[in-house]
Formats: sequence, C-alpha cells, structure tokens
Amino acid sequence: MALRPFRAALFATAFAGLSLGACAVGPDYHRPAVNTGVTFKEADGWTLANPSDALEKGDWWTVFNDPVLNDLEQKVSVSNQNLAQAEAAYSNAKALVEQNEATLFPTVTATGSATQNKASVSSLGRVSGVGGGVTSTALTSSSYSAGLDATWSVDVWGRIRREIESAKDTAKASEADIANARLSAQIALANDYVQLREQDESKRLLDLAIAAYAKTLEITQNKYTAGVAAQSDVLTAQTTLQTAQAQAVDVVRTRAALEHAIAVLIGQPPSALTIAALPAFNLVTPEIPVGMPSTLLERRPDVAAAERTMAAANAQIGVNIAGYFPSLSLSGSDGFTSSALSQLFNSASNTWSIGASLSQTVFDAGATQGRVRAARAVYNENVAAYRQTVLTAVQQVEDAVAAERVLKVEEQIRDQASKEADQAEAIVTNQYRAGTVDETTLVVAEATALTARTTAVSTTLTRLQNAINLISALGGGWQPTKSKMG
Repeated sequence: MALRPFRAALFATAFAGLSLGACAVGPDYHRPAVNTGVTFKEADGWTLANPSDALEKGDWWTVFNDPVLNDLEQKVSVSNQNLAQAEAAYSNAKALVEQNEATLFPTVTATGSATQNKASVSSLGRVSGVGGGVTSTALTSSSYSAGLDATWSVDVWGRIRREIESAKDTAKASEADIANARLSAQIALANDYVQLREQDESKRLLDLAIAAYAKTLEITQNKYTAGVAAQSDVLTAQTTLQTAQAQAVDVVRTRAALEHAIAVLIGQPPSALTIAALPAFNLVTPEIPVGMPSTLLERRPDVAAAERTMAAANAQIGVNIAGYFPSLSLSGSDGFTSSALSQLFNSASNTWSIGASLSQTVFDAGATQGRVRAARAVYNENVAAYRQTVLTAVQQVEDAVAAERVLKVEEQIRDQASKEADQAEAIVTNQYRAGTVDETTLVVAEATALTARTTAVSTTLTRLQNAINLISALGGGWQPTKSKMG
C-alpha cells in the first residue's frame, strides 16, 4: 500500500506527457541540394551520390609501399595531441546528448527529516499550603517524515526533443571532426615524409656531384700547375664545388626540420625520433584507378561535419519556436509524516499530493521572435557553408585528377632530360680531361646535369604530393587494382 498514490500519479503524468508531446514544433530536417553537376569533368565515370562518410577508409598510405611510412602513420591515431583534443570534444558532445535526454523524464528525489521541539508552559498553583505560585512544565514534541518528490517539465511542444536532436547532430559533427583531425594529421605526415625522402635523394645527388666537382678541381689545379690552365679556371672550379657543398648543408637543415615535424605529428618530442636515410629514392607514385566510385568523395569528414552542423542548427529553430507556446510542469509527492518514529510507515501516516502548473509568456518585447529569426539565420549560414564545402571538395578532386594527368607526362620528360644531361656531362668531362674543351664548357655541362637531376626528383615529389592531395580530397584513399600496384 505504501507509495501507491505516488505511483499512480507518476503513471498518470507520464501518460499525459506522452500524449501531449506527440509533435515537435519547427521544421523537420531535409538535406539541401547542392549543384555540383552530374559527373566529374576530369574523371570519366565518376558521379556524385549521397554522403557516406561512415564507409571504411582503410590504411590508404600503404599504396606508397613504404614500411617506414606505414609504421609512422599507425602512430598518428594514438599519439597526436590534436586528435586527442577532437576526441575529448566528441566525448563532451555525447555527454550533452545524455543530459538532454534525461530532461524527458521526471526528476525524483528522496526526502527525510526528523525534528524534536521543547517548550516551557507556565501555570499558577499552591505549593505546600503556602499561598499561590507559578510553576513551569517542559513539553516536548517530535516529527518524522520520509517520502519521494517528483517534478517533470512535460515536452508538450517538442522543445526538449529538438534539443536532443540538435545535440545528437552536434555529437555526430564532433565525431566527423575526429575523423577530419585524424585524416589531416595523416595527410600532413605523408607530405612531410615524401619531402624528407626527396631531401635524402637531393643529398645523395649533391654528394655525387661534390665528388665529381672535387675531381674536376684537382684536374684543373694540375693543369694550372702545368701552365695549361688559367687561375680563373681554378677559381671557377672551386666556386662550383663550394656552391654544391653549401646546397648539401642546406638540405641537411631542411631534412632535420621535416623530421622534427613528423615527430610532433606522432606525439613525440623531436629528440625521440630518428628516421634513417635510404640509399636510393624508392617511393613510387600510385596510379589512380580507372572508374573510381564516387562514394569515395562522399566519405570526406569535413563534408559530414558541415552537414551535421547544419542539421543541428535546423533543430534549434524548433527549440526557439517552442518559446511561443505555454510550458507545462507536473509535480507530485508521496510519503509519510508521524510524531512517532515507530508509526512513521503506517498507512494512517501516508500523505501525498499531485499538481500541475502552466505558464505562458505574454510579453517579452519581441525577444522570442528575435531568437527564432537568429536561429533561422544560423541555419541559412550553415547551409551556405555546407554547399561551399561540397563544391570545394569537388574542385579539389578535379584539380588533383587534372594535375596527375599532366604531372605523369612531365615526370617522364624530366627523367629523360636528366638521363640525356648525364650523358652530355660525361662526354664533356672526358673532353675536358683530354684538353679539347675549356673549363666554362665543363661547368655549364655539370650545372645543367645537376639541375636536370634535381628537377626530375622535384617533379616526382610534386606528383607524390598531388596523389596525397587527391587522397585527402576523396576523404581517404582508394583500392587500386593489383595490375597497377602489384
């Protein structure tokens, strides 16, 4: 029998709240259209479809077939502090969802009290036959109570549900921010790594050139001693050698900075990471598969974050529209009150109450209207941001695909030019040693060969970076065919 009225009241309020809260004011969310065209201009067979950022992206960096890069990329997910910050923001967003969902239900609190009062009562009387007098009597009283109180703001107009809707979409946007932070860190690491390997190759080429220039200087000095070469030839040979040596020193500086940047991306101090140089440049640009599905572009986490932020803003319109309508609050209590502790939980000591209150703002000088207009403006702002994000994503894909087509041809031309410059340098070097050409002709041939070599490596680096940019534009990698990548 205990607390039976309270239970009945609670069930009644729950039924009433659910019955009244059957609708939610404000517009339901629908993803706005974006005019991106039917197909991609630069890639035949690519089309746009619905966002699918939840698709598995995989370890996209493995297409470069570099075990050192693979190991470094795996460490980004567990050590990068920017990623840890995004994950903390996502946890906070999920906690806000839980807080908002809790407001759909009554708040029940348990209460209990025990009090004891003492009071003195004076009276007139006779004491031992001797006239009248004043006597004082101490009276004590006790009071005990225990029970449950419940309050509930009924979501009649769906304000709370719109708050939950907004909080969930905000949490999804935070989840997409995590994916974006992870992808951004992975992309940055890949870019730094290929640049580091390009510096290694530049250092190797410069070391070879320095050895050749030192040999030329030795020959020139011998010729000068023999009187068949001018002192200016010696000075020119020295200048060529020292210039190459200075370039090699600068390459070491640049490589160190790239290594430090990679260390920070994997959450380590620069002193804790050393990446050994490789004997040769072995990075190969992956081929873009023909007929790559458009769903790859749809995985972009920044597009997902923009779309869900827009959905959260849409829900806030309904939250503010609810301010036009009255709010309903229900309350109830059930418990026991007695002057004797032993009789506290007797049925005769039971007390209960139930009530409802309704409030409506009748004048706020247009504040509610202003909040609704502001919410609609924020939504429209997020719609524009979402559309711009999608258009930018499409542009980045188009740019990268077009650049790959051009860079692939340029790389082949640069490689051929480098080989021909090497052959020319070898011929002129032999002619110089035989005394059939002068120092100036040799210096020009050496400079041309070194420039051709470094330009070829630079073009390969640009193509590698463009492949990384395309992977970023697609939201993370692709699955190449075995015939392309082995």
